[in-house]
Formats: sequence, C-alpha cells, structure tokens
Amino acid sequence: MLYINGEWISTSKTYPVTNPATGQPIAEVADGQQADAAKAIDAASEAFRSWSKLTAYQRSQYLYRAWEIMMKKKEHLARTMTEEQGKPLRAARNEVQYAADFLLWYAEEAKRVYGEWIPAPRADQRFLAIRQPVGVVAGITPWNYPISMITRKVAPALAAGCTFILKPAEQTPLCAIETFKVFEEAGIPAGVVNLVPTSNPVPIGEEFLNNPKVKKLTFTGSTEVGKMLAEKAARQMKRVSMELGGHAPFIVFEDVDPVHAAKGVSLVKMLNTGQACISPNRIFVHKSIVEPFTEALVASIRKMKVGNGLDEETRIGPLIDEAALAKMTRQVEDAVSKGAHLALGGKRLTEGGLERGHFFAPTVLTGVTPEMLIYREETFGPIAPVIVFEDEEQVLQMANDTHYGLAAYVYTRDLSRAMRMFEGLNFGIIGINDINPTAAAAPFGGMKESGLGREGGKEGIEEYLETKLGGFSI
Repeated sequence: MLYINGEWISTSKTYPVTNPATGQPIAEVADGQQADAAKAIDAASEAFRSWSKLTAYQRSQYLYRAWEIMMKKKEHLARTMTEEQGKPLRAARNEVQYAADFLLWYAEEAKRVYGEWIPAPRADQRFLAIRQPVGVVAGITPWNYPISMITRKVAPALAAGCTFILKPAEQTPLCAIETFKVFEEAGIPAGVVNLVPTSNPVPIGEEFLNNPKVKKLTFTGSTEVGKMLAEKAARQMKRVSMELGGHAPFIVFEDVDPVHAAKGVSLVKMLNTGQACISPNRIFVHKSIVEPFTEALVASIRKMKVGNGLDEETRIGPLIDEAALAKMTRQVEDAVSKGAHLALGGKRLTEGGLERGHFFAPTVLTGVTPEMLIYREETFGPIAPVIVFEDEEQVLQMANDTHYGLAAYVYTRDLSRAMRMFEGLNFGIIGINDINPTAAAAPFGGMKESGLGREGGKEGIEEYLETKLGGFSI
C-alpha cells in the first residue's frame, strides 16, 4: 500500500516481492505511479506549514514515541527484513536497533538547533542568525539496509521541521511499509511522512526532481545514479545529500597479529553478504604476514554457515538478485584469468536447498593486481581480494588510487602510523583497529565520488536546515 497524507491507499497496479533465499514471492505491493508521488508531495507541502511551526520539543516527542514503538516491534521488523532482503536474523536485529538509534538521537538533536548573535561592525547594528527547515524533502533509500537507511534520513528531517516523501528500493518495500506503520502508530500528523513504493523508480524520481515543491533530495545508492540525480536537481538548485558507492581498502600492517586481523576482516567483509557500501573491497596485507593472514582468513570464513537467514545459525545470506550473482562470477573469472589464485569459493551455491536462492560461495582471492576488475570495481558481494604491499608509502598510494572515498580500515599497533594513515587516507570514515566505525551519534559520509553531505551525528540534522541572517539597525 501507499501511505499518503496519513492514509493507506491501495492501487490497481501491484508488483511481487520475492524472498532472495528461496526465490519465492512473499507479497504483492502497491505499485506507485508519478501521479501518486505528486499527491504525496502536495500532502507534504501542506503539512509543512504546521509541522515546521511546532516547537522542537513537540517534534522530539513524536520521534521519541516512534523509537519506543520500533523497539517493541524489533523482532517483527527483523523477521520482515530477513524474509525480504535475506540478511541473517542476528544482523537484521542489529539493523533494527541501529535504525531505532537514529530516532532516539534526533529526538534529542531536535532541541539542539541553535542560532547565534554575531558582532556587527556598526554600533547601531545587530546580526542574528537562525536555522530554519529546508522544506519538503524527497528521499530514495536502498535495499541493502532497508530500515536503518529510512530512519537515518527521516529522523533528522522531521527533527529539523521538514516533511518527507520516501521512495524505497523496489526490492524491499515491505520493510518500508512496516517502518511507516511505526510512524503512523507514533501519531505523526497526516502528510508529514509519505510513502510511495514502486517497481519503476524513474517516473517517481522525475517527479521528485521536477516538482518545485520539493526543496531537497536525499539519496543512498550507486555513484552512477547519484551523479545523474545531482545534475538534474541542480536545474532547480535543490539541496542534495548523496551517500554513494564505496571501494574500501583494509590495510593490515606487519606489526599486528595476522590471525586477529583476519578474523576482523572476515567479519566486516561478510557482513550483509558483502552488500554494504563500507564493505572492504581491497584487502592490503604486508608481505611478511600475507601467508598466515590468508590461511586464517580462509579458515575464519569457512566456518561461516551460508543459508536462509531465518536459520539462527546462518551467518551469510543470499545476494539480492541474479544480477548480483552474475557480477560475482564476472569478477572472479576475470581475476583468475589474469593470474589471481582462488583460495576459497568462487562459484554459485546450489546444493543443500540453496538452488532456488541467490547464493554465492564466500570467496577469497590472492595475488590480486591493479589490472583486475575487482581491484577497480565495487564488488558488493562476498569476495575478499588479498593484495600484497611492501611499505607504508606504497600502500597509502594504492589505497587512495580510486575515485571512491567512503570508508577505509587500518590495523596497526603503531600510534604514529595510525595517525599518519588517518590523516593521509582520502576517505570520509576511517576505522583504526575498528571494523564498525559507525553510530547514530557519528557523522557518516564520503569524499570524492562517494557522496555529498553527512548523515548521523549533529551534522546529519544540518543537512535539513537553512541559515537565515537578520540585520537589525537600532
């Protein structure tokens, strides 16, 4: 169903949602059209008049109530996510918690939107700067984190006083619908949040871009699509936030325990079956420890059970679709043809009840070199490519040799080296001996072609605010 102006609306057109672990359809969902997006924008524009005039404390209470409800529905939301997106239940529960964290964080940040008095050069002059909401916001969210990416955008927008229309990923509309039921139960007023799922995102995106009532577009997805949206948004000077692709390096120096490092790499590489924009895609290992590291990496990954995420023992779920499977096969075949060694996996899994799902074997490639596709192209899957390096200067250049700039990881015991790498890596998020450098309270975003703006932290709400200056002559 669509959710527009506080009402759930059925449509004559629907499309199926499929479980990627079984290949079976699990629901029929309303297929929103461009006219539906226009109605949602009208509703959000009308609601903005009253929502933006509420006190920060009033908006905070709605978000706090939504947090309470999401926590009560945590298991239901997690199971919906596992069935629709495929990630194991443990990971799905963690994501729902992460999603709820944004509601709670911005319930508090709503009350921290400050202005300031600015000293003026004239004795009879006073300057006052205040922060006001941008207006109607259109959001487009991805399938890989289908609930937390919603709250990471909606929560700060609502806290700032904006209203919102969401187009969720076509693969995961059920997660969006269940999340909006949380907003509805929290009593968020009609028109403040609106949902338009669709099987064809192009007309909805065009409405977001061309409708002058939309003042800001926030998008998480591929760099290619993000560039196109930013270009078209510029025609109306719409504000944009873009959280785009990544090609994260993971650098393992010779002064660390290779077994400990391999365990850390395996955990973050196989998180969400490698379908994360901050997933390490290039694993640089010092030549002196590459053999024990690789042995430990293979052993660690081999222990992870692949299967349906509803099985509590599963650690690695399916890929989202057949196109993702084809990409994994292409990258592995290209690497092996150019001299890489297949240390583990490398093929689609079709045995043990996995034949109807989109399962690819967790894979380790060694001897990866710059001319291979996997060295340059974002993987978004369970392939761990190991690359040998000799010294700090060399690996810093190799790590930075990409047009992406979202996340990077470094394992070292040398504090001076850690600081040099932190400062020298051209990425927005750096994990130093830390495989999970994210939280609702921390800014998230990339450099270069990995995006514009930040989500999370105090920076996240600033993306939805305009600065207005008042000059007073007294």
